[in-house]
Amino acid sequence: MISAYPRVVIAIPTYRRPHDLTRLLTALPPVIERASGLCASVDVLVIDNAGDAAAIADAGDVPVRYVREVRRGLAAVRNRALDEAADADILVFIDDDETPAEESWLERLLAAQQSSGAGVVAGPVRTVVPGGLDRWIVAGGFYARAHRQGLRTLDPIGSAASNNLLLRLADVRRVGARFDERFGRSGGEDSLFTSQLRAAGVLMVWCADAVVLDHLPAERRTREYALARSRGMEAAGTRVTAVLAGPSRARRGYVRASAAAIGSTRLVVGALRRIVGWLTGSTRSDARGARDIARGLGAWEGAVGRSRHLYGDDIGSTESMSSERQGAA
Repeated sequence: MISAYPRVVIAIPTYRRPHDLTRLLTALPPVIERASGLCASVDVLVIDNAGDAAAIADAGDVPVRYVREVRRGLAAVRNRALDEAADADILVFIDDDETPAEESWLERLLAAQQSSGAGVVAGPVRTVVPGGLDRWIVAGGFYARAHRQGLRTLDPIGSAASNNLLLRLADVRRVGARFDERFGRSGGEDSLFTSQLRAAGVLMVWCADAVVLDHLPAERRTREYALARSRGMEAAGTRVTAVLAGPSRARRGYVRASAAAIGSTRLVVGALRRIVGWLTGSTRSDARGARDIARGLGAWEGAVGRSRHLYGDDIGSTESMSSERQGAA
């Protein structure tokens, strides 16, 4: 039988998470075996943004190709994956702190692509926290992914995160798409990348049963991180929308003005929610109010061209773009 895909590459960006990476690598052999009927070969590519080759020492039975990317940020790492997989048919991204929920994960992504002809297939990410999260974080919906609930396999989507993502590389090459490295530390590079593919006519679909588990590390289970994440994601989202508005200064100005207005509204609503929470003892009102305030501040940061680092060693710090660069993002 001729395989549908001569060469598939599973790309794993990693940064100082050797134990998480080992857990993922040791989970891959049955996943690859299960998908063998659809692809002639599957390569596992680890792109290390910290230069710790020891991270793959316990890879088990998985043959791993290891490369180091010295430019910092997720966008640079993902671009390196595109370069390293230049002669492949399919590139699949999964993060180093994730594992497939089932052995059929890769097979289902490939089957969805094959049946739809889509250039992009994305799947759900389910957060796993041993012992559970702080109930304040749960009540605030900080790690909820409600915007994808109700989607069925092969439903079209307009953008996607890259932590459970299949790319048909022929479409990526045709469009000439790259991850924007201005978003490498703040996040949002994947949303921009996939939105640009969609704008170029590339079909993007959902695969509801290709689930990965996100094993949330201890340092990301705090209220402080949850608030910083919400704020940073909102800032990045505003900047992505500004880029997608194109070169028109008027359209970019409209995006930023709208973001500032929305941000102001969220600040007011969030403050009122927190007051209600304090008066009634409602954890939900307090937490959701705090999240609204964080998102409001993030919208304002994005509107004035500031980014907030969510990746690397200085999580939460901000960076102000020069006036020249603000014109593009």
